[in-house]
Amino acid sequence: MIMNKLISPELSEVMGALHYRPAISVIMPFEPKMGLKTELMHALDMAADKVERELLEQYPADMEVLMMRKLRSIIKNLNFNTHKKSIAIFLSPVFEKVLYLDIPVEEKIIIDESFEIRDLVYSKKQMHKYLLLQLSSKEYRIYLGNSEDFIRIVSNTPDAADAYINDAPERVANFSDNQERKEILLDKFMHHADNALDIILQSYNLPLYVMGTQRVLGHFKKLTKHLGMVTGYVNGNYEEMTIPELKSVLEPYITDWQKVVQKDVLNKLDEAIGKQKLASGIRDVWREAAAKKGRLLLVEKNYMYAAEHGSSDEIIYKAIEPFNKFSYIKDAVDDIIEKVLENGGDVEFVEEGLLKDHHHIALILFY
Repeated sequence: MIMNKLISPELSEVMGALHYRPAISVIMPFEPKMGLKTELMHALDMAADKVERELLEQYPADMEVLMMRKLRSIIKNLNFNTHKKSIAIFLSPVFEKVLYLDIPVEEKIIIDESFEIRDLVYSKKQMHKYLLLQLSSKEYRIYLGNSEDFIRIVSNTPDAADAYINDAPERVANFSDNQERKEILLDKFMHHADNALDIILQSYNLPLYVMGTQRVLGHFKKLTKHLGMVTGYVNGNYEEMTIPELKSVLEPYITDWQKVVQKDVLNKLDEAIGKQKLASGIRDVWREAAAKKGRLLLVEKNYMYAAEHGSSDEIIYKAIEPFNKFSYIKDAVDDIIEKVLENGGDVEFVEEGLLKDHHHIALILFY
């Protein structure tokens, strides 16, 4: 199963919290090092006032008093020495948690039956992450890149071509035509590189770039099992470049990040359809997510779906007024997001319309 890189233990704790009304989520900017404490406290007090007004409208007075006492205490005891960029406060009568986040967010206050996870997950996905497979006839290297870092991923298999020379068949080892021998050995090396890539792709659902000379890329394209997963090719001899230089070369390819994501999503959809591992539409996606089969959830950013439970936990229907309060689900998409993340899957938000052929939501299943 994929180890989800999105969920910290703290966020996992929030997701696993008992659903208990009212569930209050306060997500807002919080950069003490960038502003005065008095200004931040004013913004927090204003947010608390909004919560108080909504509680008074929806809940009995004694519940409002209890929740506001807890919220004011949390605000009073926030850590103003943090170097983070934002905070998320999650609070219910039986649960409270504060997360200090490295991501920029816009202020959002939600009072509902469960905590607001969608915006938090969406914000955490904004770090532009991608994979780079750098190929040459001598070695391969795999890097994990994002908006700030560029880190080499060390494979369990040798990444130098010399390690595989002795694996060559006898007819190749004794080949009289040296050039043909080189081509056959390069094919063999590309096969090993592709196997290493296979392991990495199982752990990282990210756009993939492949870098190398025209000759090497030709051998790779001929042999790879992941042709449909490649977002783009970078043609050239860059094997002597430093990591900062490699980042500079990749920059033009990732500048329009939305196009990168769109190409990557379409690649993944095509592969999943070919392997018959795709659920489309809210009902099928709900069923497969409930069965813990979700590897990657693809959902249009603002897609929401009010639903009602059917005869079992795996079945939902579109909610029709008047709603049955015992079976009503305010947004089934949020519940699906939580189910997928809890069971080791990942989530990718895409532009509206990209999944129109899949009714706005699709789930790639574990292979």
